[in-house]
Amino acid sequence: MNKVLVIDDDDYIRELICEVLKNDGFTVYEAVNGRDAFQKLGEKKIDLCVLDIMMPQMDGYEFCKQVRRYYEDMPILMLTAKSELSQKVKGFELGADDYLTKPFEVDELLVRIKALLRRYKVAASQTISIGNLVIDKSSYTIVKNNEKCDIPMKEFELLFTLGSYSGKTLSRDRLIEEVWGLDFEGNERTLDVHINRLRERFPSDIYKFKITTIRGLGYRLEEVV
Repeated sequence: MNKVLVIDDDDYIRELICEVLKNDGFTVYEAVNGRDAFQKLGEKKIDLCVLDIMMPQMDGYEFCKQVRRYYEDMPILMLTAKSELSQKVKGFELGADDYLTKPFEVDELLVRIKALLRRYKVAASQTISIGNLVIDKSSYTIVKNNEKCDIPMKEFELLFTLGSYSGKTLSRDRLIEEVWGLDFEGNERTLDVHINRLRERFPSDIYKFKITTIRGLGYRLEEVV
């Protein structure tokens, strides 16, 4: 069960988020500012932070800056009433992973939280093997028989994502979300083009895996004998 720390000095907003997350099966902890949150982090293992920006004593920006010194692998979703691009940029530069502007829909909040947790789960597995390839995300390298293979970044991320869930069908929406992000506004055909490039680059008879189209659902990577 994932543990979420909700950091907000607004009692109503904090309690609303906590209630929504609890109803969805999360274990939830609360903090009223950055200092309070640091104490909670020292007491509990937290999987994700939902972080307000404007708070007394230690605001969201300072918390984000400080927390990245000790918790590099913990996703942070920032909440704020400010929608200016400069504020978003500042949040991302300090280590936030995603951004949601108040007022927000609780359904979107849940979607973004779950997407961040999935991304970090995949990222935690830095090296995977599929067929006769070894894929190392920490160095963004693909190796076959001690020979390095370089491919474009989005193709790498797509292959790594499919390989991380080998044998499981991933929906088109999920693949787009994990590789291009929730705010992707490109053509849906972009995913199909990248899939076809991977198939051409890694023929199944040589590399011992294939990417199967699951009609109406998405794609599945399968190893072959």
